Amino acid sequence: MARKGFDVAVIGAGPAGMTAAYHAARQGRRVLLIDRKRPPGEKILLSGGGRCNVLPIVVDPASYTTDSSLHTLRKILLSWPLSEVQAFLEGPVGLRLTEDRKTGKIYPFAGGGKEVRDRLLAAAKAAGAELRTGRCVVEVAPSERRSVILEGGEGILADRVILATGGLSYPETGSDGIGLEIARRLGHSVVEAYPALVALRSRNVAHHALAGLSLEVILRIGEGQSRTEARGDFLFTHRGYSGPVVLNLAHRASRALLAGERPPITVSWGGKAEQEWKEILSAPGKKSLHGLLREELPDRLVRVLLEELGLSSRRAAELRGPERRGLVQALTTYLLTWRRTGGFDEAEVTGGGVPLAEVDPKTLESRVAPRVHFAGEVLDAFGPIGGTNFLWAFVTGKLAGKGAAG
Repeated sequence: MARKGFDVAVIGAGPAGMTAAYHAARQGRRVLLIDRKRPPGEKILLSGGGRCNVLPIVVDPASYTTDSSLHTLRKILLSWPLSEVQAFLEGPVGLRLTEDRKTGKIYPFAGGGKEVRDRLLAAAKAAGAELRTGRCVVEVAPSERRSVILEGGEGILADRVILATGGLSYPETGSDGIGLEIARRLGHSVVEAYPALVALRSRNVAHHALAGLSLEVILRIGEGQSRTEARGDFLFTHRGYSGPVVLNLAHRASRALLAGERPPITVSWGGKAEQEWKEILSAPGKKSLHGLLREELPDRLVRVLLEELGLSSRRAAELRGPERRGLVQALTTYLLTWRRTGGFDEAEVTGGGVPLAEVDPKTLESRVAPRVHFAGEVLDAFGPIGGTNFLWAFVTGKLAGKGAAG
């Protein structure tokens, strides 16, 4: 039984939860930050391979994905300007940050994810938040005095509750989806969760042999008006395909699989248009196709493509009309034989969550269950790789923290 109550209980000590706890405590509120892991914030340590890309250099609300209103998402995201978020991290949090202009990302100068986690946690504690780890929350009952119920039946008195529990990605870090389940029980119409920022799986053995090979491509998912495309780096892996361009579009495949569909995925190798390849293949001279193409593409990929087409030993000048058209098609609209996406155990974020229409955009308080607020990945929105999801966590954490404190 709790011996004292709290003004605000924050469930989940990730970047959104720690930011929420900091801002609620700064308003003079008694704040309890709860996390099931000891120590908390493990997912932060995994971000960016440990280097931890905490912010983008530029914020673009249109690059985010949500089933909710893009206008609402934009309103939430831009409520705390990027420059002020960076000032918060460099000021009260005490991080030294460095910009990588080439990639458009902002990193901690040293220490990686551990430095980010430790300093965020220290800032929340310094503001007055109390931390309890190794405690599993199983229920939130906003109408009851003991509104936060822990595993084993213990109840914690809290006037307001912030759910910052994340989604289902990287479950070993504590993201077990409990926040989404609690939201459902409170009456929210949760958008079904799906893996996002995730790799694709393939059974193409010839492509598995290209593992480690990276190049720029144009990737397309879907057909007709529903088709989405993006340009970026593509990476062959031992199990399929990854790289920024795949991670940023694979949620489309995840959603399609949930609906029992399998959209075609095509690649333009090197990102060149059809006319550009026609001109390259029409160049005068007696070069072999292999010699001609490896001036534009990695040698190993050229060998695989030509072998698939039965053109390994041919010269460009020898190509007949149908062969030339088939080669150009393979170079510009190559059909990937994918079978599924990676699962939540490797997805960087979770798509889906609590609809933005069901929260007040100024305070992120539930429109369904008063005195409950949401922050971070549990909300139905995510951005591309590059620090955008940390930004979403910080912004929604501040809104929820100040909203609950108010």
